[in-house]
Amino acid sequence: MPEARAIDTLLARYSESHLHPVNELIHFVCVPVIVFTLLGLLWAVHPLLALAVVGLSMIYYFKLSPPFAVGMLLMAAAMLVILAALPPRAVLPLSLLVFVLAWIGQFIGHKIEGKKPSFFEDLRFLLIGPLFVLSFLYRRLNLAY
Repeated sequence: MPEARAIDTLLARYSESHLHPVNELIHFVCVPVIVFTLLGLLWAVHPLLALAVVGLSMIYYFKLSPPFAVGMLLMAAAMLVILAALPPRAVLPLSLLVFVLAWIGQFIGHKIEGKKPSFFEDLRFLLIGPLFVLSFLYRRLNLAY
């Protein structure tokens, strides 16, 4: 029997605390919002910092799954374009407010689920959350990852 790929193992472990449909829906909304606002917070410090974090995360994502890395790169590029188009003075307050609101949403989802967030056990799950959401899109589009 072939050994499970790391990405499959990580997604399976992540999904263990994301089974309730309401929690899943909250994650489908809040996880991309958190990624966007995190990039916004980094962008507010310096745009190159946001680019550097995207670049470093892509190294990890390409090791896990090149198809997922491409999806994440497209998503991150779209988010960075939006950030570049926003008025610079609006990026920090908007990102900070929405970041906090999205995390509140995440914790409400986990309260509904009755399980703590995965990243409490392993910080890698902060990077797996976006792939969990992306995996639903890939399966719907019948794309291998």
